[in-house]
Amino acid sequence: MNLSKGQGELFTENSCFKQPASFKNELRLKKSAILEWQKRINDYQKALFKHLGETTLQKSIFDQTHFKDSPKIPNFLEITPLPLSFWRWPKLPHHGPAIYLVMDKLKDFNSHILLYIGETVAAEKRWKGDHDCKEYLQLYCETCQKAGLRNQLSIRFWQDVPEETKKRRVLEQQLIQKWLPAFNKETRIIWNTPFTNEIN
Repeated sequence: MNLSKGQGELFTENSCFKQPASFKNELRLKKSAILEWQKRINDYQKALFKHLGETTLQKSIFDQTHFKDSPKIPNFLEITPLPLSFWRWPKLPHHGPAIYLVMDKLKDFNSHILLYIGETVAAEKRWKGDHDCKEYLQLYCETCQKAGLRNQLSIRFWQDVPEETKKRRVLEQQLIQKWLPAFNKETRIIWNTPFTNEIN
């Protein structure tokens, strides 16, 4: 599900989505440009982080898929963070359906940014194989490292979610539309995500 042109136009009025024309060319090389990219995401998401655990998603969307109640969003920061290499552990901490969230803790802004939201029927298996987000994260880390910035990446699994795949995917899309995580395909154009050759 892609953001429509109309939805994209709504964001043009918000300064946190604006960027200088030279932004893309600078980002691969300069620390200041990476910090600017992170700041734009942080500026948008910080209010959402502030109210985590207090809000629910749009009830009308869930009514269409026969949800009895729109689910309450937990405080993502209270979900146990795991390293991205957790899938190599001999005993995995999570099993079954989940919404998973990939975050980076930004030392320069003393806050987190949510980079990716996904859903899975099997939390113990989803991160083992190939995944577009893994490539983005690797390039992101390499770019930050070359610029002298440290990453504190983590993945968190929210397991109090619908078991039915269709309902879980509705929940995933609602979260993506609300949080606009930079590495989801639906939102890369908004942030002009530069950590791949896919976007020039």
